[in-house]
Amino acid sequence: MLRQFPAKLRSLTNWQRKSAAVLQFPRSNLHIMNLKAVLTNLIRFFAREEIDFALIGAFALKAYGYMRATQDVDFLVRGKDQEKIGQFLETLGYETLYRSKGFSNHLHQLAGLGRIDFVYVEGETAEIIFSGTRDLLVLEDLSIPVVRPEHLIALKVFALKNDPKRSFREMADIQHLLELPGIDRDEVRGYFEKFGQLERFDELTGKG
Repeated sequence: MLRQFPAKLRSLTNWQRKSAAVLQFPRSNLHIMNLKAVLTNLIRFFAREEIDFALIGAFALKAYGYMRATQDVDFLVRGKDQEKIGQFLETLGYETLYRSKGFSNHLHQLAGLGRIDFVYVEGETAEIIFSGTRDLLVLEDLSIPVVRPEHLIALKVFALKNDPKRSFREMADIQHLLELPGIDRDEVRGYFEKFGQLERFDELTGKG
């Protein structure tokens, strides 16, 4: 059941209301300190190993002004770096929960250090995405490369296709991103069409 929210949230669109239960409010200072330490460690490691990386998921949404609850940090990196990333996370005390060519999930036994998920990309896809990232403020004074909102939508449409149960959350996220100034709706429509979800694009844009 949805909780009651302040008046400023009552103007949420239908998809955003349906996922309103996952909107997040500020966490404790200790949680923020732990999360910042984890991110800082990762960023230093990525720089030292010359690993291309970018935020996706809920923290990328936060960088674009939309907050929702999460204990996960999601990165997009190149597939060739999967092995060294996994080994580094193990030195920090993270356990690999799942690993495939395209994804891996890593969890620390200390709740405050959370879970880190990776999406691995190759070839032209990697070149296109990494060429479009930009540094955005994510946590306090910490700026991290974030994928373009159009590419973030593409990832969400792909996730939606593979797991329809995520529809409420993904559609709410996408709707927020579609409202950002300068978003290329033609490009976004192409991603919906590519993944066989064009009717959902029409639903979001009022063309259905």
